[in-house]
Amino acid sequence: MAEISTIARPYAVASYKLAREQNALAKWSEMLSFATAIVSDVQMSAYIQNPKVVSSELETGFLKVCGDELNENGKNLIKILIEYGRLSILPSIAYAFEELKAQDEGTLDAQIIAAAKPSAAETKQLVEKLEAKFGKKIEASVSIDTELIGGVKIIVGDTVIDASVKSQLQNLAYTLTA
Repeated sequence: MAEISTIARPYAVASYKLAREQNALAKWSEMLSFATAIVSDVQMSAYIQNPKVVSSELETGFLKVCGDELNENGKNLIKILIEYGRLSILPSIAYAFEELKAQDEGTLDAQIIAAAKPSAAETKQLVEKLEAKFGKKIEASVSIDTELIGGVKIIVGDTVIDASVKSQLQNLAYTLTA
């Protein structure tokens, strides 16, 4: 996984810089999202992975499926990825692009995992505290994991805040056995 993201990042950075220069971040987001959906399709994925399909056929077929959804720069990105056999990393490129866009816009994605569904007020209060901590606008998604027993686990980028009962019990067990 780390290898794929390492390979994808330069493509994402180049795409992002070009999109920002052309003031077309929204268009690039749409193009990458659309192309990612095509790459992720089961039949298209099998076609991409098929060693009998030559690059020129893949390029023609893929761009035909994309139709007018890609501008010239988007088509060029697809051609380069096909030329180097890296079309399958397009979802990672799109993800890295969106991360760069969010950083530039000053927003961060936060995943809030709770043992029980928090109220809207609790979620709002938690988001406000996260915004104060990180100094950026937080886009939060809430999910439920009953295995946490109680409390909450928050993931913001590379930062993990684990205030769950499960984690505290594991730490206690580790301390007692050490």
